[in-house]
Amino acid sequence: MINITLPDGSVKKFDAGVTPLDVAMSISEGLARNVISASFNGTTVETKTPLTTDGSLILYTWNDKEGKKAFWHSTSHVLAQALQEMYSGIKLTIGPAIDNGFYYDVDFGEHTITDKDFKAIEDRVLAISREKHEFKMRSATKAEALEFYKNENNPYKVELIENLEDGTITFCDHATFTDLCRGGHIPNTGIIKAMKIMSVAGAYWRGDEKNKQLTRVYGISFPKQKDLTEYLELLEEAKRRDHRKLGKELELFAFSSKVGQGLPLWLPKGAALRDRLEQFLKKAQKKAGYEQVVTPHIGQKELYVTSGHYAKYGADSFQPIHTPNEGEEFLLKPMNCPHHCEIYNTKPWSYKDLPKRYAEFGTVYRYEQSGELHGLTRVRGFTQDDAHIFCTPDQLDEEFKKVIDLVLYVFSSLGFENFSAQISLRDQENREKYIGSDENWEKAENAIINAAKDKGLNTVVEYGEAAFYGPKLDFMVKDALGRQWQLGTIQVDYNLPERFDLTYKGADNELHRPVMIHRAPFGSMERFIAILLENTAGNFPLWLMPEQAIILSLSEKYENYAKKVLDLLENHEIRALIDNRNETIGKKIREAEVKKLPFMLIVGEEEEKNGTISVRKHGDAGKSNQTMTIEEFASLVKEEINKTLKAF
Repeated sequence: MINITLPDGSVKKFDAGVTPLDVAMSISEGLARNVISASFNGTTVETKTPLTTDGSLILYTWNDKEGKKAFWHSTSHVLAQALQEMYSGIKLTIGPAIDNGFYYDVDFGEHTITDKDFKAIEDRVLAISREKHEFKMRSATKAEALEFYKNENNPYKVELIENLEDGTITFCDHATFTDLCRGGHIPNTGIIKAMKIMSVAGAYWRGDEKNKQLTRVYGISFPKQKDLTEYLELLEEAKRRDHRKLGKELELFAFSSKVGQGLPLWLPKGAALRDRLEQFLKKAQKKAGYEQVVTPHIGQKELYVTSGHYAKYGADSFQPIHTPNEGEEFLLKPMNCPHHCEIYNTKPWSYKDLPKRYAEFGTVYRYEQSGELHGLTRVRGFTQDDAHIFCTPDQLDEEFKKVIDLVLYVFSSLGFENFSAQISLRDQENREKYIGSDENWEKAENAIINAAKDKGLNTVVEYGEAAFYGPKLDFMVKDALGRQWQLGTIQVDYNLPERFDLTYKGADNELHRPVMIHRAPFGSMERFIAILLENTAGNFPLWLMPEQAIILSLSEKYENYAKKVLDLLENHEIRALIDNRNETIGKKIREAEVKKLPFMLIVGEEEEKNGTISVRKHGDAGKSNQTMTIEEFASLVKEEINKTLKAF
């Protein structure tokens, strides 16, 4: 008999050789029908893998991330089989699951593949799937594996096998198809009910541009056709919400090849939007006791050697800036924290002076590969809403919780309601990528775990996601499309205070190390605005909109009244503009809708005579306009703003 521990901590006894599917059946028939993958003692196994020792078992369904991974990886095998049947002489390489679907890299030789071929390939994949072939794993010696692929004249698989150890090599068989594979499959192909090829692209073998370029076939699959239909509809909605498209339409930002890749240019409306976000946070930070600081865009290399950033990121950063003085090197600032440590070091501190809270909207620079750049979400120069708190160990818990309150205030003011808090800890095995003592790490990790628990946050723990100098509490936000983004972050750091020899004089008149809290509720202004754009589809909260209203005159005769309305709105601090072009009112309304202007204020003879405006709200097509005075409209705007923008 063996003991199987389930995720809820319960332990069940089974005969040795029991399979994950048998365990699922012992729990319920419904679970057994839905289990498509499993993990035993942290290793991915098949649902029919015999279990022969005591261990912990996790059963995965389609609703689990690991379940989807097995589903998509299995479909990549079926895709490879279909391609091999349809295109003679091709050479298969690798076909992993990715965040959304899978791909297979193929050397098509003399063949070419275009979107016109997709339907025939999809049909063949589904035909194979309907035959309900089981996925079966088997071991092979290195010699057997090499012989198999040498006979197939596949140098790519041969290269992979040559780098593997004998005794670790496995194949997966289904139908007439065999592939080199580590495992992790669904029970049989029949579970695949819907599949679509999304695109093809070029990809160098092993990501090295010196190697041959292969064809990467991207696909996705689902257990129901309905799921695929919904996914494709979601993709269309994502295209409509793409921040790059909206940023151009709303005239917020642009990129220039002359300026350089990954370096956004903020246009007047975008700059005003950024400024409102900055002022919003600065106002809350001032109430919370933060002091604003400003640091340079560059720093001496030695600064980042001391902090540890150079050792971790130096090779992937912009090249050093050399001055006329021999041996003098500067770097573009990759982080604000070393500069803030030096600000703290400008004078001696007592425990009575702490905490010190330094805040800065500091622009930093990191070299990203050109292929990884993506709009505002992945850039080479970005501004962090950075702050660093230097406090005593006794103050850490309270200060950390205050930062949580600030992050939650930011989220509620900007309409981010669906989020979880990820406790990002060290990798449990590989500790080489972190600096500092185990003792300091344990104190920092416990501080985060306890603060998150006390605040009642919905948390998940992820190992290996900590920063190199300390653990983090990362706020994972789901947007309107169900995608998850990491926005706000709070980090506890015992290590940089040691590296920069930061001290304060305690009540015992001895010198002690402060604890450092790193925090950024937005993360980076660029990425935050991109996500906010896509989450709201450009319909920002009213307090943040570049223009809150547009005045539409029915004809040139009412221009003077339109200007009078504009002046009155400005007195109420309402941002508005006038459209007095010689166009029909219908066209003006349609264009205002496209620009996502919250309110359209129509003025004509009746409005001028009565000192009123005819108010139409964005998105209210088919509804009657409301006639009101300027004061009534100002009250309406104030009421709308107060729904989201509360006092901190």
